[in-house]
Amino acid sequence: MKTILLALTLLATTQLQAAIKVGVLAPEGTGWAKNIKLMASEIKDATKGNVEFKIYYGGSQGDEVEVLRKIRLGQLQGGIFTGKTLGEISGDVRVIEIPFTFNYDREKAVKTLEAMEPFFDQKFAEKKYKSLATFEIGQVYFVTQKKVTDLNQIKSLKIWSWDGDPIVTNMFEAMNLNGVPLALPDVLQSLSTGVIDAAYAPPIGMIALQWNTKVKYMIDFPVSFSIGAFVITSNIWNKVSPADQKATMDIAKKYEKLINSGNAKDNADALAAMKDQKIEFVKFSDAEVKVAKTYRDAMVKKLTGKLFSADSLKRLNAEMAKK
Repeated sequence: MKTILLALTLLATTQLQAAIKVGVLAPEGTGWAKNIKLMASEIKDATKGNVEFKIYYGGSQGDEVEVLRKIRLGQLQGGIFTGKTLGEISGDVRVIEIPFTFNYDREKAVKTLEAMEPFFDQKFAEKKYKSLATFEIGQVYFVTQKKVTDLNQIKSLKIWSWDGDPIVTNMFEAMNLNGVPLALPDVLQSLSTGVIDAAYAPPIGMIALQWNTKVKYMIDFPVSFSIGAFVITSNIWNKVSPADQKATMDIAKKYEKLINSGNAKDNADALAAMKDQKIEFVKFSDAEVKVAKTYRDAMVKKLTGKLFSADSLKRLNAEMAKK
């Protein structure tokens, strides 16, 4: 009996034997990275060292695909990913990134993300991942070297496409766009040499990647709403005591709000900086919003049941219907 009691006591007091290794693309020193570092430090203090994160910044563990591969091999236990890679864990999360869903209404996009976050967390859990925080990366825009004034004219451009992203692939098919698959680090030089005429990203991404130095125009009509999340494996999370889990989540949610507020400000500042740089913002007519809806309808029809479930689409539509 004493042996059994001792074993149970040891089991109950088992803590993590090593830090949780997390791969992050954000370079150390950026606002995002600083907040992640503060979050990790606060969690370590609150859990008396029981929950410690070792963050690898700046893509030192590889790009998102490589980080996810290392997680699956057990070399890392977590990562901060954008929607494309999150979709490889659970495609349902991509429903919120369907192009031309929110158009100019960022506030609606943020509220929808907040409302659907528990559902996304559940879907991650079904795939053996724990989501600590979900992030607003921002509205995605096209930037170009040639001026276009409607969606039809975009077809004449050579546009960078993120290879392997089903959302991007279907958008390019639905809109009959001329996509040029390139690795992300190759986009800047390709804009310089004329390999491509256009690319797309949230404003903070454009500034970070220096695309703003190679383009003349920005199409002032958001294509989609980009998100990210901080996920770790359920296997490592289940080794954390209930009390430390609660402390970790309380702190993670606090920093989720701080990071999202910071991202919103950084995106607004990036847009202002691009205007100051004399990049011309090209506004599309209201008629183009109706045209965009037809493209969205075609994408939804093709992706439902393949990338995301009918249930996730139903939930999105229900949130969109709310005032």
